[in-house]
Amino acid sequence: MSETSASAKQQQSSREKFIASANKGKILANKCTKCGHLVLETVFFCEKCAANKFEPVELGGTGTVVTYTIQAVAPEGFEDAGSYAWVVFKVDNSQLRVSGFLGGIKKPADLPIGSKVKVNGFSPKYGLLIEKLAK
Repeated sequence: MSETSASAKQQQSSREKFIASANKGKILANKCTKCGHLVLETVFFCEKCAANKFEPVELGGTGTVVTYTIQAVAPEGFEDAGSYAWVVFKVDNSQLRVSGFLGGIKKPADLPIGSKVKVNGFSPKYGLLIEKLAK
């Protein structure tokens, strides 16, 4: 197997694992075996020590909204989504920040900074799906 196809297979495998975790309401991360730093599963080198050996860790899929962008008028191809927010949230019990799609958000009052959210699956079209948790 060529190095290029091996790399593509590893990326495909990483993506599939990330999606499987998301569909269980989890975030798949990697823990550096050298320094213990957590990075997203899609990262290939530790941002702290530059090592490339990791062990997988599934984190709970809940977190706190740190920022977002509201798309009040859906772009072409996303008309079925209506108004939505692309949300960045800090995953509980970690320093990781993850982004995802949250439908039904029309105005900032619908999603105050600090709102609690959770992973609700993965969509090939929208990516990581999240939902707002009740207060």
